[in-house]
Amino acid sequence: MRMAAPIHLTEEECKTLQKWAQGRSTAVRLMIRSQIILLAAKGKPNMEIASELGVSRKMVGLWRARFAGNRLAGIEKDAPRGGRKPSKREQLAPLIIRKTTQEKPKHATHWSVRTLAAELGIDPTMVYRVWKANHLKPHLVRTFKLSQDPHFVEKVVDVVGLYLNPPEHALVLSVDEKTSIQALDRTQPSLPMIPGREL
Repeated sequence: MRMAAPIHLTEEECKTLQKWAQGRSTAVRLMIRSQIILLAAKGKPNMEIASELGVSRKMVGLWRARFAGNRLAGIEKDAPRGGRKPSKREQLAPLIIRKTTQEKPKHATHWSVRTLAAELGIDPTMVYRVWKANHLKPHLVRTFKLSQDPHFVEKVVDVVGLYLNPPEHALVLSVDEKTSIQALDRTQPSLPMIPGREL
């Protein structure tokens, strides 16, 4: 039967592991890994540690070996996962984002996954994944009505400055009209009818 590598901790490592093992501000996976190493440092075999913590013996052996090889860094972060890197998507992502946000298709108001994929000669799935990763939704239109007031920029700077840096002991409130509606006049005729007023 193969013996597990003995674990000997420095005082600093022991303090760090005990802090992680308490789990107050630690991810659960790191808490369990720390508990594994602390029990291993007491000389307990993998099978006993696995039984005590309710994990597999294989898991105990894995983190014990990682700690033995790389100390705290070996258990703090997950090992890089296998699989090929999405290199083509990484290369095309800036182009897809630029096209989506800065250009419009001919005879349409916005890009769809299929129209942009056809334009770039790529698979629609790639466009969809780039949009999803960057939270792009070209079919959702947002508008903002910009004032024609020549002093608009100065007024915006004043108002935003008031919100960001209000006077001392002051309460700043925002009161606005209903979205896209200016309360310049009544929407319904007032009663009784007033001479000279159109219906």
